[in-house]
Amino acid sequence: MTHNVVDLRIYDELHSVQAIRTLVRKWWQLELAYADANGYVLDHADGNIFPSGNEFCKKALNSKEGFRRCNESIKAVSERIKSGRRRSILVRQCHLGFDVVAAPIQFGGEVVGFLFAGGALHEEPKAGQRSELFASLREFSDGPQNELEAALASVPRMGGSELEHLASMVEYAASEIMKVQAERKGSEASAMPAASGAEAPAVQTHFGNIVGASESMVEMFGLLEKVVKSEATVLVHGESGTGKELIARAIHFHGPRAKKPFVVQNCSAFNDNLLESALFGHVRGAFTGAVKDQKGLFEMADGGTFFLDEIGDMSPALQVKLLRVLQEGTLTPVGATKPVKVNVRIVAASHKDLSELVKTGQFREDLYYRVNVLRISVPPLRERLEDLPMLVAHFLSKHHHGEGKPPVLAADTMAALANYSWRGNIRELENEMERLNVLAAGDDVLSPSMLSPRILEALPKPGVPELRRGTTTEIAPGATLRELVEGIESEVIHQGLIRTHWNKSQLAKELGISRSNLIQKCSYYGLERKN
Repeated sequence: MTHNVVDLRIYDELHSVQAIRTLVRKWWQLELAYADANGYVLDHADGNIFPSGNEFCKKALNSKEGFRRCNESIKAVSERIKSGRRRSILVRQCHLGFDVVAAPIQFGGEVVGFLFAGGALHEEPKAGQRSELFASLREFSDGPQNELEAALASVPRMGGSELEHLASMVEYAASEIMKVQAERKGSEASAMPAASGAEAPAVQTHFGNIVGASESMVEMFGLLEKVVKSEATVLVHGESGTGKELIARAIHFHGPRAKKPFVVQNCSAFNDNLLESALFGHVRGAFTGAVKDQKGLFEMADGGTFFLDEIGDMSPALQVKLLRVLQEGTLTPVGATKPVKVNVRIVAASHKDLSELVKTGQFREDLYYRVNVLRISVPPLRERLEDLPMLVAHFLSKHHHGEGKPPVLAADTMAALANYSWRGNIRELENEMERLNVLAAGDDVLSPSMLSPRILEALPKPGVPELRRGTTTEIAPGATLRELVEGIESEVIHQGLIRTHWNKSQLAKELGISRSNLIQKCSYYGLERKN
């Protein structure tokens, strides 16, 4: 396949990309760079070499053989991305064994290049690995042993959490580039496929990967516009899978703390002891296994934003300590006696109703009012079905692993999705679209038979819609109460659609229901306009 040649460096003008480049350079002495779809480093094509602070990388790039091997390592990353096995963030080792973190950049479903940073070690090399590293370097750079030892000492070390943090930052920068490109090209990548049988509303892309144009989402975007400009504490409420972390990331990376750290912790992931140590840190000897002082996540987030997911699962004891951080800006590491001052913006999230937990004594009332300064409610997917077509297109494009354009859904396949309840919300929908991409096997249009059994089982049984489409007098003897009610409802909606010339917005207002609810009912009863 021939890939379009795109000079991705024009996107360096983006504030978000500049901010991430600065942070990556400041924290780890690494450099962000662009490569095209074939793995050619764009700066190298112009004769510009910008190595990381890693002395090994400098020595390698300043020699002919080392330069060749470095570029071969980046081409290997490109091959891995183009192979279709990986279209999200990728971590791979270069010829010297250093980590390369790469995030693909796709325009219109086609990979046009990727953003990457490399030159760190995720673990301390053992004696044998050190010898191999020194031997590799000597192949293209002479130097005494003491220089090699000093060079090794300059290599950044990144633990698992730091490597994950770097990956998130590189991936976010790539997503910002794709977002701006989509806006410039009329949101082509997120437009609804023509085969889905409905008009596609305009895609809301201002906040990166948050996709939606329904009334509830537009209202939420309007609130977000105001929230991101402040530094107040935010509570994000929504069911599991609705994208609460995306909201938190949008608040951070579009706000005044965008150049500072963004740290995430799920409060239900650890027991009390582990969570306390993770949040507030500990000093040496505080407990068995505490062999050195360890900063907590609050200190790591100093100056930035700390996203506390599922805060409703936090124990009363830890709620008290969190309240102190919010009130006084100080914390005390486990085993320490002196408080540590931090400046952190809190974005908390929960799928539980914290006000109900306050009534039952499971959540402190004073903490509730501290975290509930600004509240954002994320609607579940079943209440924003207008967004279903664009979400489907977005995820089909995101998980498309083959060549050419991603597949589209047949109209009856989209209708089946609209009929499903989506208890897992956006996360469940994305998983289903990833599954369909795998099963597509080159098909351009995806039929209902390819959907998961749980979605197919939710479809109306054959023959039943015919009973529902008439009036109550047309329903067969022995019909259940549900069939009687649905028969009446179907007839009312059908007649209303005819009366309003199939204007669903007008009819929804007349019936006192949301437009998304009406669309769901039309799909359920098979009420589609015949041209």
